[in-house]
Amino acid sequence: MGGKITYVFLATVLVLVFGVVAMEGVLLLLTGEPAAMGMGAVAFLLPGVGGWFLWKNTRFARRANLLAAELEAEGGLPVDELRRTQGGRIDRDSADEVFARRKAETEESPEDWRCWFRLAVAYHDARDTPRARKAMQRAITLHEGRAVSA
Repeated sequence: MGGKITYVFLATVLVLVFGVVAMEGVLLLLTGEPAAMGMGAVAFLLPGVGGWFLWKNTRFARRANLLAAELEAEGGLPVDELRRTQGGRIDRDSADEVFARRKAETEESPEDWRCWFRLAVAYHDARDTPRARKAMQRAITLHEGRAVSA
């Protein structure tokens, strides 16, 4: 729950910053000077791109959380069986063992979104965030019944 509150707070602050940047862009456009007007146009582009990234990430997180809730209701969430170091970090060898099992499970059932969800968690535990996101996106796509591109 604390993570959601932090996310909403930071997203709100980011939207406010986007608003300030856009207002500055208007002021620059109103100067009538070509260089300032160019900077004003860019000032509109930055909040647009930032807002798009924020929307995409929020949408991704919301969909992943819906899958997690459904999997939890089915009793299919992966159990945390990872060994930890004294500092609380996940033991790398332990994460690799679990990852190998999750990968084999996914290779056996490549059309099951549940397997892809668990594989995404294993990638995350193995500290491979880009592959974790791709696996979670595959789980979301399969869950929503859309065609999966290879």
